[in-house]
Amino acid sequence: MSRIVLATWGSLGDLHPYIAVARGLLTRGHDVSIATCAVYRPKVEGEGIPFHPCGPDLGRLLDDPEALRRAYDEKTGTEYVIRRIVMPGIEESYHDLLAACTGADLIVGHPIVYAVPPVAEKLRIPWLSVALQPAFFFSTYDPPYFPRAAWLYRLRHFRWPFALVFALAKRQAGGWAEPVLELRRRAGLPPPQANPVLEGSFSPSGTLAWFSSLLGGPQPDWPPLTRQTGFPFYDRLDPGRGLSASLEAFLHGGEPPVVFTLGSSAVTNAGDFYAQSLSAVRTLGCRAVFLTGLDGVNRLPGPLPDSVAIADYAPYSELLPRASAIVHQGGIGTTAQALRSGRPMLVVPFSHDQPDNARRCVRLGVARLVPRGSYTGARAAAELRTLLSDAGYASRAAAAGRTVAGEDGVAAACEAIAAALR
Repeated sequence: MSRIVLATWGSLGDLHPYIAVARGLLTRGHDVSIATCAVYRPKVEGEGIPFHPCGPDLGRLLDDPEALRRAYDEKTGTEYVIRRIVMPGIEESYHDLLAACTGADLIVGHPIVYAVPPVAEKLRIPWLSVALQPAFFFSTYDPPYFPRAAWLYRLRHFRWPFALVFALAKRQAGGWAEPVLELRRRAGLPPPQANPVLEGSFSPSGTLAWFSSLLGGPQPDWPPLTRQTGFPFYDRLDPGRGLSASLEAFLHGGEPPVVFTLGSSAVTNAGDFYAQSLSAVRTLGCRAVFLTGLDGVNRLPGPLPDSVAIADYAPYSELLPRASAIVHQGGIGTTAQALRSGRPMLVVPFSHDQPDNARRCVRLGVARLVPRGSYTGARAAAELRTLLSDAGYASRAAAAGRTVAGEDGVAAACEAIAAALR
């Protein structure tokens, strides 16, 4: 029996795939634990998975409205998260992970857990890197969308502009990695052969692409030894918790509703998204479900019509297939579930990988896109009217749903991890 540590950091979209794979590895007889933010301890241990806290704790970010605002800025949010939240906690992350991985046979690490490579080297343990979305690969053959250089996306069929931009980005990100370099010096480790923020996030032992080929298939410039598995799905807020009785009754009592959600992270910086969405619902006269987050009880003005239901959270696998359309932020976890549901979607991306995920869904013909700054009740109503009246969106979404549902991301990920152990 092998001892495996899965290390991750971020929102539920970053945690849930690791819970899914951990459960799969446990059923195969491995000794598996998850190292992540302390705020997730009850959730992980509730699934019978051993837990190790690994800083920096996300709970501190959730209590800081200004930090949340800056973290979800479309153009600078990713830089802020890396340089102002993750990197200042690299020492804490390293020592937490060092304790968690002592005696382990393999580490499987999220790309933003920059302590994984130095810990693996210090303990002489092999490790695998994970990409949860295509944008992480920075492929010149299948380039991501950059909000800071939106004009560049029109040139995505040419490789040379992106090769140039990626080279410039690597130079700029060189300074971001200084805390990791300093950590390595103190730990007595040699300088890395690649920038720890970019190429250094890929393991020489292999990388797992935990997303469907529908979003992006293998490219010649993906890291060597990359294996694409499909999405590993898990969507419970608490173990065993499904749809509430009230939400189940609402779904049973009328036409399929439009579901509005901002996932588990963008919802903390929702702005007027829910108020504008309610305006769109009233214009369309449709039924709707609003998932407003655990602290979102005041995000919708009342009283609300009987055609609207509100919930803090609901398992997407149970709710989204019963929707007529889905309006969401484009996070990879939400996007994966929306694709599997086979329902058309309207994507309102906030930051990080969301703008790129949104455009990939648009290219698939299953979604329409509204920039966050342009999202109004009138615009949302017009876009939803198109989605619901054009049978092509429903047909393409259903086909995509069949493809994603036919993939077994958990089994493929577990097989790839077992192969690395061998």
